[in-house]
Amino acid sequence: MQEPRGGTELQFEYLKKHVDKSFLDKVQITTSVPEKIPLHPTKPNILWQKNSYDQPNLRPWFLDKNNHKKYDWYVFNSHWNYEQFRKEFDVPTEKCLVIKNGIDNIKPRDLQKKDKKVKLIFHPTPWRGLNVMLATMQLIKNPNIELDVYSSCEVYGTAFKQMNDKHYEELYSQAKQLPNVNYIGYKPNEYIKENLHKYDMFVYPNIWEETFCISAVEAMAAGLYIITTDFGALYETCAEFSTYVPYQHNHLSLAANFAFAVENAAPNLNNPGIQKHLKFQIEYTNQYYNWNKIGMAWTNFLKGILNAK
Repeated sequence: MQEPRGGTELQFEYLKKHVDKSFLDKVQITTSVPEKIPLHPTKPNILWQKNSYDQPNLRPWFLDKNNHKKYDWYVFNSHWNYEQFRKEFDVPTEKCLVIKNGIDNIKPRDLQKKDKKVKLIFHPTPWRGLNVMLATMQLIKNPNIELDVYSSCEVYGTAFKQMNDKHYEELYSQAKQLPNVNYIGYKPNEYIKENLHKYDMFVYPNIWEETFCISAVEAMAAGLYIITTDFGALYETCAEFSTYVPYQHNHLSLAANFAFAVENAAPNLNNPGIQKHLKFQIEYTNQYYNWNKIGMAWTNFLKGILNAK
């Protein structure tokens, strides 16, 4: 049975790799769902909040303001996420801070590559916009644009896949039948990172409010041209590097706008201005989202709260 290895689990692995165990052993960090592990009676309790404010497994807890005092600190993975909790639940701001998610080293693609074929990748979970992505591909007329789909529920473990993949079988079937789409299915994060440099564009018509987006950051580090919606924290995560297609409820219209954006961008990837843009994107991502920097932020934070205690 495969255990879950979504963004939360991967970030915890990085935390343990980049922050000294002597600090981590002196605190208790719970991820996203309050009290899913019992509060520690003597150590500082930290809630590392990655889930969105509207999730049913945490919303009732936050609505009861008596619960807010239970944790010593709340660490949010984006300013967008923190703002939602501040406005929605009036969380105690003196206990809150933002430390963003991060990545490790990712091989960048060859920006000078000249190839008529333009390869797109979609590997987020299916409820994050696979339906719009497949509709987009049906509207794209350029025969040189091709999409590989790795989307699956398996990223959250075998049990989750068995319970939920059945809801998306029609989408998987559609992906297998479209001539400009290759449905590959689940591959672990290590495989995705090792192969990102083989793609040209990360196209993500997201319809789920992201609190961050590790997939987008990995793609940015690999030098892929990014096209996504401005939904949730995506505009914060991708900064000025992405082409943003404004989110809308009408998914067919959203797909049409994405198809236009993809077909407009694809022939211009070798443009010197775009290559300069992507080079800066790689440098920016490695500077600000590398876990060496993120780990230092966590270390300084933990040192501070332990010294204060």
